Amino acid sequence: MNVNLKQLAYRWITAESKNVNITDEYYCQMQDIFEAKNNKMLDILLRCGINENKAYLILAVVGEIGNNSFDHNLGNWPDIMGIFFGYKIKNKKVKIILADRGRGILTTLKQVIPNLKNDQEALEIAFTKKISGRAFENRGNGLKFVKQNIECKKLHLEFQSGKAKIEINSKMKISLADDFINGCLAILTI
Repeated sequence: MNVNLKQLAYRWITAESKNVNITDEYYCQMQDIFEAKNNKMLDILLRCGINENKAYLILAVVGEIGNNSFDHNLGNWPDIMGIFFGYKIKNKKVKIILADRGRGILTTLKQVIPNLKNDQEALEIAFTKKISGRAFENRGNGLKFVKQNIECKKLHLEFQSGKAKIEINSKMKISLADDFINGCLAILTI
């Protein structure tokens, strides 16, 4: 079956809550379900001949993005808790899509930087500074780790939150998105 994961994820995060398919095979309601599916993906990557170092890097990057959705929306999900997590592997090419219906990067970071102006500024800070939307915790390296590894390994990440999107491969580019999403949408291509 040839499924367009990007289209499915986009529909999942933009649909009215009553129309969201929460029985979908790509839906992870809880963090432990996501982590189990991420570990299963690692096994599949290795069986498909993906280099072991790259497979473990993919596991870490995907884990960081997916776990952020749960960690930063805990107790604050606007409607449906959980994330969309899907991937395709073909001829050693991998596409992974994660999406959440959460509060988004801007709202999360405004808790610690109240004067943030817009989604673009929030994305730049999230991917370049040591900062966490979970105030008073000594954290905040996650998306910096993602950016550094994407650039270093020449992978490709498209990430949207709100009205801004960031594209990272060997460098980082932030721009306005064509549309608005409440949560986050990440597309990782290897």
